[in-house]
Amino acid sequence: MSFGSWVKSWNPFYKDVDGEIQTIFVSLLAKEIYKRIAVDSCINLIANALVRCEFKTIQKGKSVKADNYYLLNVAPNKNQNATEFKKKMVSNLFRKNECLIVMANDQLFIADSFKVDEYVMRDSIYSQVTVGDFQFTGSFNESDVIYLKLNDKDIMHVINSFYKDYGKILESAKGIYKRSNAKKFVLKGEFLRSQNNDTQQKINKMMTDQFKPWLEADNAGAIFQLQNGYEMDDLSGTGKNGASKQDSRDVRSLVDDVFDFVATAFHVPRGLVKGDVVDVSSQTNNFLMFCINPLVELISAEFNKKMYGKDAYLGGSYLKIDTSRIKVTDLNDMATALDKLFAIAGLSINDIIDMVGGERIDEPWADKRFVTKNYMDASQLQNVKGGDG
Repeated sequence: MSFGSWVKSWNPFYKDVDGEIQTIFVSLLAKEIYKRIAVDSCINLIANALVRCEFKTIQKGKSVKADNYYLLNVAPNKNQNATEFKKKMVSNLFRKNECLIVMANDQLFIADSFKVDEYVMRDSIYSQVTVGDFQFTGSFNESDVIYLKLNDKDIMHVINSFYKDYGKILESAKGIYKRSNAKKFVLKGEFLRSQNNDTQQKINKMMTDQFKPWLEADNAGAIFQLQNGYEMDDLSGTGKNGASKQDSRDVRSLVDDVFDFVATAFHVPRGLVKGDVVDVSSQTNNFLMFCINPLVELISAEFNKKMYGKDAYLGGSYLKIDTSRIKVTDLNDMATALDKLFAIAGLSINDIIDMVGGERIDEPWADKRFVTKNYMDASQLQNVKGGDG
């Protein structure tokens, strides 16, 4: 028996529409959706931050734009741009706790699945590497791939274990909210008397045809005709004889807890995930320090190890990931600091243009460093006479 036939025979709600199996996963999705939103929000925030970073390729101490720069900042392969590539890299890292990048035909590809045989004294071997529907033949040595591992333990296992119990509490709170705000009535009348078919049909009509539209929430207004001999008491929230309604704050606070726990697991400030506008600058600094910078160091270290190697790295050729563009800074706030750095030869004119997002000046003088006469070599202070300093 095929899987589809098994579903048909087991599922009482099965419907076959145009040959497609339609099963009911509404309950499962409802239980998982809050965790999914929290996890996706954190991962997307981290991925968008990494997209803002420039992967600078340094050659013998100077920043150059060559083949590696194009691969890492524009198009790593024919079917992906750098933004899509980086987002997939972050997604794999946080969802699977690892990401494998292989090079083929001078292009970079992120593996969707692979098998690894780990060794201690020699290269680990990666085989059955697949990207989409394509599987590479043969295998890759450790020295030929970029392998990123986020944590020693998969943080998603912790989040899933937490939500397995906390999700039940959340569903229970939703049930309490629904029951508290549901319409509840007591209909009083002589229902135990003997009744003929005509009387029974009238009662059924009152209970179905009249009650249903009167209780539906979508109706802006409705009239109910209560027959003689019957009395109806409202026991629902805020009704005449009912208890007070329960608002959705209890459910919302539990949903907020899910966001808080997931954000903590990913080292993302909670306010950034929820879109709070209070103290964004400090939250962004914490985000950079505890989440983005460690991630950037992990990526750059692996690329420098595999793409450049020891000799090139020690010779001044390496990859440097610039995170300065993540935080948007007003030019007025930067002006004083830039002027000070320029005055002490900390920045050239082109350096400043790069920082503000402009186009570099293709002139030798734009790359020169300048220093004001207010600064001098400290070793020359002994030659300065009184009144000359």
